[in-house]
Amino acid sequence: MVRTLRQYWIQLALVGVAAVWGGTFVIVKNAVAQYPLYAFLALRFAIAAIAFAAVSPASVRLMRRETLGVGLLAGAFLTAGYVFQTWGLQDTSASKAAFITGMFVVITPVLQALLLHRAPGTRMVLGVALAVAGLWLLSGGGGGGWTVGDTRVFLCAVAYSGHMIVLGGIGHHHDIRPLTLVQLATVAVVCGAVSAAFESAGLPPGADVWGALVLTGVLGSAVAFAVQTYAQRFLSPTKTALILTSEPAFGGIFGWFAGERLGIGGLAGAALILSGMVVSELLGAKAPGEGEAAFEPSVEGPPVRLGGE
Repeated sequence: MVRTLRQYWIQLALVGVAAVWGGTFVIVKNAVAQYPLYAFLALRFAIAAIAFAAVSPASVRLMRRETLGVGLLAGAFLTAGYVFQTWGLQDTSASKAAFITGMFVVITPVLQALLLHRAPGTRMVLGVALAVAGLWLLSGGGGGGWTVGDTRVFLCAVAYSGHMIVLGGIGHHHDIRPLTLVQLATVAVVCGAVSAAFESAGLPPGADVWGALVLTGVLGSAVAFAVQTYAQRFLSPTKTALILTSEPAFGGIFGWFAGERLGIGGLAGAALILSGMVVSELLGAKAPGEGEAAFEPSVEGPPVRLGGE
């Protein structure tokens, strides 16, 4: 009974994490309209790294030299993902960005199958077909609704897939806590260097930007990932991933409250993308020897990307 109640609250906490991540799309879109992109990301992830080290002191204590190298590689993909996503938000809606970002769930097993030279299984093909059809509808059904911002966000999804493959491969042998800290710090340092070279940022101009930095850095990164790491000790990889696939849905809901409207075709496309994501995540419940690639769990749970915008 106690264990069942604990799992209930853990699952509810994960839904809260997905809701926070979904809400950050609208928040960040508004913030980068007022403050330079790289400066925002540098400050956000500097805050996130400091907060994560405070929330999870073991991330510093368990740091190893080998972890630094893997973390830098994963951090490079994570940096590319967040740069393309945040840049894309300048030219697309938060709702569309949330659903296009979710495509990484479908892209990842496809890339794994290609890298491992395994023929795609039935469920993988179905998940890809659903997601691609949904993406076509979400983009306006070929009627000119696709924007340069959508392309950037799609590249973000590809980068997130590379990030997942690194974590599920060589990252499997490292504790996820110090590995996460290295990744957060990598994004902060890289974006900070780019900002110093090409932007004249200064301090954030107002409470809106500072609020976005604190919310995305502390709540959306440090606290959310600490909750996720704890939850993965008690929930299966498949259940954890399926709960977190609700992130794009929350992104769409918050986008709707912000005045964004996807239309009938867009809503149908979003539903198909979510369906494709769920089908693809269910691949994790299948044995790897059945023709489809599957991630192995890491030291502290399965590799799940640092979510949200």
